[in-house]
Amino acid sequence: MNASGQSAVFGKRKEPHTVIIARGDEIRHFTVRPWVAAAAGSALAAVAVGYLLATSYLVFRDDLIGAASARQTRIQQAYEDRISALRAQVDRITSRQLLDQQVMETKVSELLDRQTKLSERHGRLGPLLERAESEVGAIPADPASEPAGKPDTSAELTTGSIAAPQLAGLAAGSAKPFSFWSTRGGTAADEASADRADKLFASINRSLRTIETDQIERLTRLADTAYENADAIKETLQAAGLPVDANFGKAEETDVGGPLVPIDPSAMFDTKVKELDEALDALDGLKQEARRLPLVNPAPGHAVTSPFGVRTDPLLGTAALHSGMDFRAPVGMPARVTAAGVVVKAGWNGGYGRMVEVDHGQGFTTRYGHLSNILVSVGQKLEAGDVIGRTGSSGRSTGPHLHYEIRHNGEALNPLRFLAVGRKIGKYL
Repeated sequence: MNASGQSAVFGKRKEPHTVIIARGDEIRHFTVRPWVAAAAGSALAAVAVGYLLATSYLVFRDDLIGAASARQTRIQQAYEDRISALRAQVDRITSRQLLDQQVMETKVSELLDRQTKLSERHGRLGPLLERAESEVGAIPADPASEPAGKPDTSAELTTGSIAAPQLAGLAAGSAKPFSFWSTRGGTAADEASADRADKLFASINRSLRTIETDQIERLTRLADTAYENADAIKETLQAAGLPVDANFGKAEETDVGGPLVPIDPSAMFDTKVKELDEALDALDGLKQEARRLPLVNPAPGHAVTSPFGVRTDPLLGTAALHSGMDFRAPVGMPARVTAAGVVVKAGWNGGYGRMVEVDHGQGFTTRYGHLSNILVSVGQKLEAGDVIGRTGSSGRSTGPHLHYEIRHNGEALNPLRFLAVGRKIGKYL
């Protein structure tokens, strides 16, 4: 019995749920299946969850928007701060670069000014050095003032050409912006370039300073030598008792004093140029004074047959005064005047025979006797070395020779004293 009951229950079909809706005479029904119920429940749950989420969004939307806006503002401010910092860094670098460029342009300008001054000095030094070397002679450099191995800059003493290529390069490089510093504060290569530029500036400065110093030293040596030559001429003339202007020559440098006033190189150069000019004027004046005196040998290379002074007269054999010097000379040898002057006598003059007398100024005259031929006339102006006649044996003479006299205000002087002076100062004239 139990078995049949279980079978009946097991074999019974399970019917789905049916929903019946009655409205008056109208009856409606529909079957509710399990998957439809599940779908409806899920939809309701989804709607509920969506509603809750929408409600939460509407409630917290302002807070979320405010937080996002604040975060965006912080990010923007951070970017703006970074941009400001970078801009400030660029400004600092630019300012430093501009300063470096201005410093470089200033240095280049100074070097170019010095180069121009050296070139301008060449125009003044050229004629002055030519005059100095013609008056004084070439003055060797002072070996004590030049270190061993120093390059020869004698060709650059006047123009300063040693700096021209470097100055041109620096002038071109100074126009390039940011040549030393990058936007990151300067690299090692840029700093090395700056160091090289500084070294180049220092090298050019040393070269220009060396040129300026050499110029001043050369002017000083020339001036000192000119004064020394002038002093030598003056002292020789004074020692021989010959007239000379005492104002010529270098002023005494003793018993001096005064406050120390520093002088800049350009003023020093002008001072040295003026000093050399004055020294050359003094030397030239003394040379002119000396050249007006009869200091030249009238018959160089010919022996003296009779000196000045008391001697035995060659014709009478008695003691007599010989007022000049006799030089052995063949007949027809040119007789040359020993200093510039004017012919005051030209003709036969007693025992002198054919004689020429030349006035040299300051009371000095020279006489040339026993000539065989006279080639000048009274009033003719002569320069030292001009031929005034031919030697011979005219007048009171025992053979061909040249009789030479020097007189001062009519008084006969020993020509040997003048010849000795001429030999001493001949190298200066």
